[in-house]
Amino acid sequence: MFETLRRPVAPLSVSIVIPTLNEAKNIPAVFRRLPPDAEIILVDGWSSDDTVRIACELRPDTIVVHQTRRGKGNALACGFAAATGDFIVMLDADGSADPGEISGFLDALVDGADFAKGTRFAHGGGSADITRTRRLGNRGLCILANLLFRQRFSDLCYGYNAFSRTCLPALGLEPGRHDGVRRWGDGFEIETLIMLRVAVAGLRITEVGSFERPRVHGESNLRAGSDGLRVLRTIASERLRRHDVPVAQAVTHTAAVVSLDTPTAGTPHQPGACDHPDRAGTTSASYA
Repeated sequence: MFETLRRPVAPLSVSIVIPTLNEAKNIPAVFRRLPPDAEIILVDGWSSDDTVRIACELRPDTIVVHQTRRGKGNALACGFAAATGDFIVMLDADGSADPGEISGFLDALVDGADFAKGTRFAHGGGSADITRTRRLGNRGLCILANLLFRQRFSDLCYGYNAFSRTCLPALGLEPGRHDGVRRWGDGFEIETLIMLRVAVAGLRITEVGSFERPRVHGESNLRAGSDGLRVLRTIASERLRRHDVPVAQAVTHTAAVVSLDTPTAGTPHQPGACDHPDRAGTTSASYA
């Protein structure tokens, strides 16, 4: 009996997108726990401290991208455009998210999910940072989103997520130009916007328990009142938008069949590594 020969499967690559703004004191706690074989995309909001220098000292292979506008949403859009990995991880730079949990997110993607959504309120999750006000607000917004979009999210406003790059067309994000004009989706509402667009596209979502720690140093830029209103507005606007956007049937659903022709880090069209910290990524998708 002859053994059937199978084509070897290339290992899937991982890009970790880390938005930063004056996080020099927090970067060491995060970078020292990053997977050694991952592509690190540091998206800096023009920090006035040593954020970029320290990151490059810890990981000389870090790809540094300066965001085109302000806000976490714009930073993520710039990072997504620069990432080359088959899987993309969203990771905060303040030390609140444990890089050691990345393997759990990747396991969910390898098992067939398109989007691995971090949750503090399901098995394996928790938080030592969220206030009572934020918890109640998140719960109310989550219930509303579940009703309007027919989902079963346990945590709507949490930014620790990972997804297959085949999800990118459904997100409809791009860095845009450095024109100083803030766009909708540039702020903390980006996490809700991404989740709702993934849901509308009919992509497979798996929740992954995650524990949120207090940020190591400094104060959060999150403002429960104003940012909560932006999330509410995002739910309303995405509910209206869904009628104008067809389900992303063209998106490949199985992470394991991502094209093996994905470019690797360092190709000419990508931002430079630590010796070129002034270039931003671009993409042809339209920003909504």
